[in-house]
Amino acid sequence: MPSTHAIRIHAPGGPEALSLDTVPLAEPGPGEILVRQAFSGVNFVDVYHRTGLYGQPALPAGLGVEGAGTVEQVGSGVAGLREGDRIAYAGLPTGSYAGRRLLPADRAIRLPDGIGLDVAAAVLVRGLTAHMLFERVRPLRPGDTVLIQAAAGGVGVIASQWAKRRGATVIGTVGDARKAELAKAHGADHVILYRETDFVAAVRDLTGGRGADMAIDGVGGDTLLRTFDAMAPYGLVASLGQVGGSLPTIDVGELGPARSIALARPSVLRHYLPDPAIYPRAAAEVLAEVEAGLRPLIGAVYPLAEVAEAHRALEAGRTSGSVLLEV
Repeated sequence: MPSTHAIRIHAPGGPEALSLDTVPLAEPGPGEILVRQAFSGVNFVDVYHRTGLYGQPALPAGLGVEGAGTVEQVGSGVAGLREGDRIAYAGLPTGSYAGRRLLPADRAIRLPDGIGLDVAAAVLVRGLTAHMLFERVRPLRPGDTVLIQAAAGGVGVIASQWAKRRGATVIGTVGDARKAELAKAHGADHVILYRETDFVAAVRDLTGGRGADMAIDGVGGDTLLRTFDAMAPYGLVASLGQVGGSLPTIDVGELGPARSIALARPSVLRHYLPDPAIYPRAAAEVLAEVEAGLRPLIGAVYPLAEVAEAHRALEAGRTSGSVLLEV
């Protein structure tokens, strides 16, 4: 039986739990394709899978929810794909940290000739997250003000451009001057160095005291709670993650009536991507945005064997933009 190299976890843990294994590789079954991968995206959800915050169906388990490569073999009943097609994909089941993998064919999105495999792996999950936020959770209107926490991160870079292209004013927060320049270069109109400046006061000042119409927060902890104070009446805060601390318990009274704001906790992985009516259309729209000029920032590319260092850098906040594994 053929085999491939793949990163798996045998038990939840820190970066040291990531194991480079040789695993058997079956023939593609009905509705499946075999993909020879070029790049895998590294997302914070992979850290949550590794640590056990988000459980896996069984162990050992692969990691990674997005990748790009070439179709190597097609199983029975698969239409619209053939050997040699360049594809990208996003969503469950996990397993993109691998040289080759079996993939449900309905996950595969054929790539336009002008989009490289590295760009596709860097943009799909993050672009679909922006699509979910701005097309479904709260459709943007020209003139809106959007606050994006961690604006130089993978989601932040894409979300800033997406919002800007729809006529919004983008305020981003970052940790240092280097990241501030990156955020400005990728769509942010105003950038706040949150370690030096009270971002709530800065947002109020930039909006004439009104606050933001929408905020995107993947930091969690106290940052999420303080974001409530930066919102305009009837604004919406979308909580995406907790890279900076556990999610707080929130009393409904924190949202109103004094503030009159809304809180959303949307999941691109659990509800947006599995929907067969949404996923292919939204993915095509993301790729169309790339063809029209949306630019992912590829901040770092690690060899597959150095995946532990990629996770350490991501968790320590040392990365900017999208992080990739060359597999």
